[in-house]
Amino acid sequence: MRTGELPIVRVQAAVDRFVRWLDGFGETSHDYQTFYASAIGRRAKALYYRRRLLGTIAVAPMVLSEALVPAARPLFWRRQRFPIADAHYAMGFAFLSQVSGDDAHYRRGGHFLGVLEGTRCAGYDRHAWGYPFDWETRTGTIVANTPLTTTVGYPYDASRQVYAIDKDERWRHVMRSIARHALLDYRDRETVPGAATCTYTPLPDDPAGIVNASAYRACLLTKAALDFSDPEYATAAERNLNFVLQSQNHDGSWYYAMDGQRDFVDHFHTCFVLKALTAVESITGSPRCTESIERGVQYYVRNLFDPEGLPRPFARAPRLTVYRRELYDYAECINVGMLLRGRFPDLDARLGGTLDDLLSRWQAPGGFFRSRQLRLGWDSVPMHRWAQAQLFRSLCFVLQHGMGA
Repeated sequence: MRTGELPIVRVQAAVDRFVRWLDGFGETSHDYQTFYASAIGRRAKALYYRRRLLGTIAVAPMVLSEALVPAARPLFWRRQRFPIADAHYAMGFAFLSQVSGDDAHYRRGGHFLGVLEGTRCAGYDRHAWGYPFDWETRTGTIVANTPLTTTVGYPYDASRQVYAIDKDERWRHVMRSIARHALLDYRDRETVPGAATCTYTPLPDDPAGIVNASAYRACLLTKAALDFSDPEYATAAERNLNFVLQSQNHDGSWYYAMDGQRDFVDHFHTCFVLKALTAVESITGSPRCTESIERGVQYYVRNLFDPEGLPRPFARAPRLTVYRRELYDYAECINVGMLLRGRFPDLDARLGGTLDDLLSRWQAPGGFFRSRQLRLGWDSVPMHRWAQAQLFRSLCFVLQHGMGA
């Protein structure tokens, strides 16, 4: 592939194989968190956070299974649907409908939006989504179907994308409901005058401070300000945006959180921040976003790719990892590379190498993509949220962009 070219024919063939696999496999799957979703798994993980030595012993069976027998996931938890995956599939099929003009792809995108309507979090007046499992974190258990700042932006984007095609007010109603949820149901904690970090959940004891959560919210609210001509969204977005910009390190990187503990720098969370800043820049023309993106991309291409020029999971790792490469990183690298294509030659080169490696080695004969390249061998358990759906959407984005739809 020559510099600047997109491998459209190969991408189209890969997407076609994937769609045939999805038709047969179904819309539920296991997940990266499957090993820790049960009561026993959550207790082991909680112990790991509280008492590292004993906790390491407790989580060892899950870690070893993840590294050596990834196909053992069904022994730990059941298959589920994932709202993040459904939203990405909706966006991917919407892209395909624009590329091909095939009404079947449009209907498939609408199907996934309809599924999202039925899986929204109960107990909330406005549209919101989270994880379908109890999630053990450093700060405690986030119970299933608690809204997450890092989830709700995807159904907004999916509804926005399908609305742009069919102008069905049903999707615009969902967009408005999500926007009101993002504005009203999360709390801001001021860090300096004019800047605030938002909470990850609506829970009253949420400590806030996670950089990509504020980036997600700033992005969603900036879009809502444009979509609904409402400056209230822009005002809230500006405070979160300021926090993200001020959290950028001198070298251009962002830590996962500004809490003095989770100071790791990883691939796909860096991409989340870059994607959000790029979206805000495209709407507002903010020179501060432009400068931050330039510094962030410079760090990204120098530190989050291995000597072969392929995505690596961490520049600064929080722990020992059992894998070499991660499908999620490939998906988000493609997203960032496509959004910024033509602006940064080094990033364009990384995009080309990543696409070539993905299409050459990662797609299994059945049509899905391998989830991880382990230290020895592969994790070939297909997981919709991690990251079959994200990769599908990113490849459909390549087609939509490359075919001029």
